[in-house]
Amino acid sequence: MNTETLDKVRLEVNGRLDQKNKSKLGQFMTATVIADYMASLFDKNTKNAKLLDCGAGIGSLSISAIKVLKKVALVDQWEIDPIMQEQLEKNMQMVGVNFSIHAQDFIFGAVENIRSGSGERYTHAIINPPYKKISSSSEHRQELRKVGVETVNLYTAFFALSILLMEKGGQIVIIIPRSFCNGPYYKPFREMMLKECSIEHIHVFESRNKAFKDDEVLQENIIFKVTKGKKQGAVEISQSTDHEFHDYQTKSVAFAEVVKPNDAEVFIHIPTGEEVNENNPLFSASLSDLGIGVSTGPVVSHRMTEYLEKNPTADSVPLLYPHHFVDRQFQYPKEHKKPNAIRVAPDSQKWLMPNSGFYVIVRRFSAKEEKRRVVAYIINPAEIDKKWIGFDNCWNVFHVKKHGFDEVTAMGLACFLNSTLLDGYFRVFSGHTQVNATDLKNMKYPTMATLQRLGKKYQSTMSQQKIDELLGVSE
Repeated sequence: MNTETLDKVRLEVNGRLDQKNKSKLGQFMTATVIADYMASLFDKNTKNAKLLDCGAGIGSLSISAIKVLKKVALVDQWEIDPIMQEQLEKNMQMVGVNFSIHAQDFIFGAVENIRSGSGERYTHAIINPPYKKISSSSEHRQELRKVGVETVNLYTAFFALSILLMEKGGQIVIIIPRSFCNGPYYKPFREMMLKECSIEHIHVFESRNKAFKDDEVLQENIIFKVTKGKKQGAVEISQSTDHEFHDYQTKSVAFAEVVKPNDAEVFIHIPTGEEVNENNPLFSASLSDLGIGVSTGPVVSHRMTEYLEKNPTADSVPLLYPHHFVDRQFQYPKEHKKPNAIRVAPDSQKWLMPNSGFYVIVRRFSAKEEKRRVVAYIINPAEIDKKWIGFDNCWNVFHVKKHGFDEVTAMGLACFLNSTLLDGYFRVFSGHTQVNATDLKNMKYPTMATLQRLGKKYQSTMSQQKIDELLGVSE
């Protein structure tokens, strides 16, 4: 089956899928050009390959892998959608290899296989896993724990189980959201993957919305290749603007550039293009060195609805959201569907922060296609005539022991966070739209003396060019 025919079939089947079921199962089908590229990353010298394709869809990935591997002893495919299953069987019969289609949930089947110790083990896996969160109390989470897997999303669950099902030397190529590379929730998975496998290749799509453009997926996806039980060496880093790979570029980097030595969080950095030199004095101090903390905004609005006020009242204080800032300028109160204030009461006050000194706040979620990931704002105590402030948990809040701090340091910190230099540094290890407090804790910052110098010159109305010029002057 040629590429054009397979893509026509994919689009036709995609149109027949139940949209509610599609969302429930986290289904996003792989274009043939991406499947072919993924398969090309396999080593070609394997005899009697045993291929795993979990979440097989219509078989695009398997077909691409079979073309590359040639000598394929068996293909095990997992697909639970009946519409997909029907087309998958038709496609695989045309290829002419020994294949089995499992209509069972892959997580339950894989866990049973791993626990029994007598199931099939594979030399290759090619995967486009489902993209869906799993709650801590779900059946999936309970099953995964039976084999020592702790994770929060189906895509890392499928990845982890595939690792456990590989023979030594087995290769896995997967297209996966970049969000697992950092943040606290995926740390157990990162530790497990790095313990079991070497990272061989990472491909980055510069355009966030092209890998699954037919499904309007705006998650930033990467292609990841690992080999089980192989000693870690250099990592190949490639990139292209989109899924067509016309401007494909690749380079080899030391593993220490991907996972920093002694990084307790085991963040996975993806160095592409001209990287920020981490020996730059602007990246020399930790937040603890500076005596500054950062934490998620403490007010979880949907749990405190009885205290929320549409407009300010005498016994309420400001509850701050992103819409209260326009061009980095504070505008309060503001007509919006969200509340402007939170009433002070014994049960709500413990979630408020004192209006003492300046705070710097950074949104946890950037807009899908926004140019910058990190956007920082200044909270000036003089602009808030109340004793307390409510920060919704859409914010990361920089503070000193849960209080504000001096104006010059706050202005310097905001200047640094709003710089192009910092944004580039942040993107090396964060490819998703969320900015976690853990990410911000693990970054390096300028020294206090440099922050003070920046703070004396910075103004929140400055253009991006002026901000970047300040950073250049301070280097």
